[in-house]
Amino acid sequence: MIIDSFLTISMFIEQVRALGVEPGMTLVVHSSLSSLGFMVGGAPAVILALEEVLGEQGTLAMPTHSGDLTDPAGWQNPPVPEDWHVTIRESMPAFRTDLTPSEGVGIIPESFRKQDGTLRSYHPFVSWAARGPHAETITSDHALSMSSGETSPVARLYDLAAKVLFIGSNWDCNTSFHLAEYRNRFAERKRCTRGGPVLTDTGSTRWVTYDDIYWYDADFMEIGAAFETSGKVRTGLIGKANCKLFPQRDAVDFAVKWMNAHRSLGG
Repeated sequence: MIIDSFLTISMFIEQVRALGVEPGMTLVVHSSLSSLGFMVGGAPAVILALEEVLGEQGTLAMPTHSGDLTDPAGWQNPPVPEDWHVTIRESMPAFRTDLTPSEGVGIIPESFRKQDGTLRSYHPFVSWAARGPHAETITSDHALSMSSGETSPVARLYDLAAKVLFIGSNWDCNTSFHLAEYRNRFAERKRCTRGGPVLTDTGSTRWVTYDDIYWYDADFMEIGAAFETSGKVRTGLIGKANCKLFPQRDAVDFAVKWMNAHRSLGG
C-alpha cells in the first residue's frame, strides 16, 4: 500500500473545528479510524485532538459496548450449539469497567475507555465511556433494564443537549436512535429479556436477566437520510473521512416522530 497523504493532530483539529465542534460541547463520537487515511499517531492522536478542541469544559463520550457478554441463545455471528448455552452462561467472566474490552465499535473507543480519567458506565452489554465535567452524570446509574432507554447514558446525553460526530461512520451505527425506540408508540409491545454476567457486592460473578426491548436498526439509514433534509446536519471531511455533526436531541425527537409514522409492530 502506498500512503499518498497523512493527517496530523494539528490538521485534525483545524478540520474538526471547521465542521463545527467547539469548546465546551458535550460530544458523542462514532468513529472509524481507517476512514481517516493515515492518521499520524493513530487512535490516541484522534482522542487527544478531540479533547484539545473541546477544552477543559467540554465532555467527550463514546459507546464501549461489549456484545460478547450477552446471552449465547441470541448469538448469530457465529451461532453456538444450544447444548453449549448453559456452560457459556456459567463460565463467562463478569463485566468489569477496567478489564472488559469494547467490541464492534472500533479502536478509538477502545483506546478512549483505557485513558486515565475516563469513566465507564456499568452495563455488561451497552456501556458508555465519558471524560470531562459531565462524565459522571453520563456514566453513573446506568440501569441494567431498558439498557439504552431513560436510565441510560444515551438519555443523559439527550438531557445535556449533546452533539454527535460521525467520523467515517453513518446512521446505521447511531446509538442515539435506540433511545427513540424506547419513546415511540410501539415500545411497550416490543419487550424482551436479555442476560449477562455481572459482579456481585462480594466480587463473585452472577448471571442476571433483565427487561429490555427488541432493537431494530434496519431503517436507521432511512431515518438519518430523512433527518438530513432538516438542515440540522453539518457535513465535511476530516482527512479522507466523510463526517457529520448534528444535535442529538433533534435527531432523537425526529426519529420518534418518524418511527410513529412509518414503523409497525414488525419493525
